Amino acid sequence: MQREKFFSDEVATMAFGRELALVLKQSPNFGAVIYLTGELGAGKTTLCRGLMRGFSYDGAVKSPTYTLVEPYELSTVNVYHFDLYRLSVPEEFKYLGIDDYFKTENICLIEWASRGGAFVPKADLEIKLNSLAGGRQSFCVSGSEKGRDILKRLFD
Repeated sequence: MQREKFFSDEVATMAFGRELALVLKQSPNFGAVIYLTGELGAGKTTLCRGLMRGFSYDGAVKSPTYTLVEPYELSTVNVYHFDLYRLSVPEEFKYLGIDDYFKTENICLIEWASRGGAFVPKADLEIKLNSLAGGRQSFCVSGSEKGRDILKRLFD
């Protein structure tokens, strides 16, 4: 299943992230693995910031380009924001010691998931962002039954 949505600006991108957080809160199995794809500057971290605001997190939300993972352990959910851009080889992902992050109740947002190869868990949902004149185009693709449920709730 695939759905598309256009974001006219950063505010709209963040609003979509907040909507996604609300849908995730209502999902029977709270957690999910979500890939965020798109070129540099496409809005992946902005979408993450919106999602975190949807979970009432008021702190800084920055790209974990240098730390590789930014944990947000909240009272209602754990969100782990990965940025694998700096991985040289996929095997590096395996050695990060992050297996516990991928529990079914956690939300894992993964930028540049392809750099982790087969070591990265399969996505429930992939959100592809493309910069366009006047905004961003998103393509949301489900990768599991949970992902299909998230898309239905998000777009219906």
